[in-house]
Amino acid sequence: MRRYVFRRFIVAVPSLLIASLIVFTLPRLIPGDVVQLMFEEKSYAKDIEEMRAKLGLDRPIAVQYVEWLGRVVRGDLGESLWTRQSVVDELGRRLPVTALLGFEALAVAILIGVSIGIIAAVRQDGPLDFVARSAAILGLSIPAFVMAIVIILLPAIWWGWSPVSTFVRFSDDPAAYARQFALPATILGIASAAAIMRLTRGMLLEVLRQDYVRTAWAKGLRERTVVLKHSLKNAVIPVVTVLGLQVAQIAGGAVIVETIFGIPGMGQFLVEAILQRDYPVIQGINLLIVMIIVATNLAVDLTYALLDPRIRY
Repeated sequence: MRRYVFRRFIVAVPSLLIASLIVFTLPRLIPGDVVQLMFEEKSYAKDIEEMRAKLGLDRPIAVQYVEWLGRVVRGDLGESLWTRQSVVDELGRRLPVTALLGFEALAVAILIGVSIGIIAAVRQDGPLDFVARSAAILGLSIPAFVMAIVIILLPAIWWGWSPVSTFVRFSDDPAAYARQFALPATILGIASAAAIMRLTRGMLLEVLRQDYVRTAWAKGLRERTVVLKHSLKNAVIPVVTVLGLQVAQIAGGAVIVETIFGIPGMGQFLVEAILQRDYPVIQGINLLIVMIIVATNLAVDLTYALLDPRIRY
């Protein structure tokens, strides 16, 4: 098992290096120049060049990348070009907000997707199965940001109700702090739940047709025992793969959902940094997201080995 974990970890290192190069390069391809934005296009060329030199943006891209990568290895993501605040400190304040939103969204996806997938498989071609499949197609068809806008606008137009837009901090009211994530997390989790539900249903139907399951039925075991104990464990392995992919989808969706609901997390911070061309902030947030996704994929590989010992060999 240790050798398997070590191999998985070694494979993840080149992925992080390639991702770091992409994360560093792409922000600089965004149209516009951060120095010109700072001066609001009301400056002389000499002022712009002096500011670029002060920020270290006048050096070759390769030199900037090597220096940035060296600081990243030491745990330093640099400073914001606008506020001169440490990116690590800013992320330390905003990461718990986005993490809670992501965990709640993933919990919603697992709870809804796996539960409805099991019911749909057990009641194949019945009314519940038809409704579940239709809802899954609808959930996959509507993007999270469209659903968020509809949920905000329609109740406001029809009933004069809208979600609370003022962010409540944990220190002010812990209960209200947790409740304010319920609606955004549900919206983020629905699309992921749809994908999980379809895969859970399909894999469970395949497992229920196996000979050992028929033997369990022939022995007179209860339906709950056959489905949950003998069938679900073998059907859930592909679902774990989808869960790893859904972490990336939820992280991407959080960028828009946080902006729509006014949640001061990493997503909203990233949007603000892109508008200001704040390269260190963009690089730091994207690198952190990549590290979370790589760590999730590593956890998925390890979960495979726990669910099916044959994989580790």
